[in-house]
Formats: sequence, structure tokens, C-alpha cells
Amino acid sequence: MKTLNKELQASISPRKALEILKEGNNRFVNNLKAHRDLLEQVNDTRDGQWPFATILSCIDSRTSAELIFDQGLGDVFSVRIAGNIVNTDILGSMEFACKVAGSKLVVVLGHSKCGAVKGACDHVEMGNLTELLSKIQPAVYQEKETLEDRSSKNGTFVENVSEINVKRNVKNIIERSFILEQMVENGEIGIVGAMHNIETGEVTFYSDVEYIKDEKNPNFSVAELRH
Repeated sequence: MKTLNKELQASISPRKALEILKEGNNRFVNNLKAHRDLLEQVNDTRDGQWPFATILSCIDSRTSAELIFDQGLGDVFSVRIAGNIVNTDILGSMEFACKVAGSKLVVVLGHSKCGAVKGACDHVEMGNLTELLSKIQPAVYQEKETLEDRSSKNGTFVENVSEINVKRNVKNIIERSFILEQMVENGEIGIVGAMHNIETGEVTFYSDVEYIKDEKNPNFSVAELRH
């Protein structure tokens, strides 16, 4: 696999970036890891980096973006925080990744059986974790399907909240970052939500929160999200 350089990065569209991640996850699930000389990639990237995607995922030890998408050194920006939530520092990091460093796609990646989501479902309060979990609470309240046992003991409830949390954070990125909003509107970047199944390794991308303006979706407008 070639190490990304500025020219290769520039040639990748947001749609192509999504395809590359899907292909990488397919290799991961089928144990067909691409051959890479990581030491060579260290040398190739010593003077700069040109990642094609930025992935916001949980700190969960089973959800390493580089591994589950079978990517090498210099390929992706990996932003990790419990519950894959969005805050000002993360938005700033994404703005750097896309506007300054040229990343073409932002992925909000949740995962099954998420401990942070379970904590939010149980309304856990513990030190600084309390504030972090409060950012997931809106997804807990937005889940209306579960009428009984709305706790971490109910696996279906937890997964429903996890999905809502991913989709809320995709929209939070666009609503809270004018820079990223304009880049999406101009077709410079795309933003999409996804879920990683920790039992199978498979990543499912959510088509209803896939914001990529290109020939496949030419009529998309960020204004649609305001309604």
C-alpha cells in the first residue's frame, strides 16, 4: 500500500474516502490485512502528513480506527473520547484536520455495547465523568421506543441510544462548526455516521446521516439540516 502524499490526498474525493474505509473494513472483517511496511511509512511521513479521513471514535480498546479500517501510518486522523461525543476541542481538531491538513471525510464512529452509553443510560455521576456523560443524555431522552427497563441491562435500549448518539453528533458537528459546515456545502468534505460491531468487527454506515455533496447527491444542502 502506498503512503499518502499531498498529490494522492488531493485526488481523493469525500465519496472515494468513504469507499476506501468500507473496503478497509471489509479486509479487516475477512482477515485480509493489506501489506504495509510501517517502518517505510514512518520514513515517508517524516516531513508531513496527508490523511484522507478524520474518525471520531470511542476510547474503547476494541475500536481502533486504524485497525478496523485497515489503514496505515499517515492515512487517518484518529480522535478518541469516551462515547464519541463532540466538544469544542474536538471541533477545533476536526477543523484543523480538514481545513488545514486536507482531510476529505469526517466519520462519527460509535460501537456496540458502549460503556459510556451504558453509563448515560444509568445516569451515572462520578467526578469529571459526570460532565462527559451529560453530553450523551440527550440521546437517552430522545429514545422513545423503550417503555420499560430503560437501563444498561436492556441491550436493545443501549444500542438504540448509541445509534441516536452517533446521529446527533454528526449533526452537532455541522451545527457547531461554520468552517466544517461550509466545507460540506462546497463539496470539499463529507460527514457520515457509522457503528462498529465489536462482536463481528463490521462497520455499518448510516445512509440517513451521510452528508456528501457530489454527483451522487448533487442537491444536498446543509440548510436541510436546519429544519
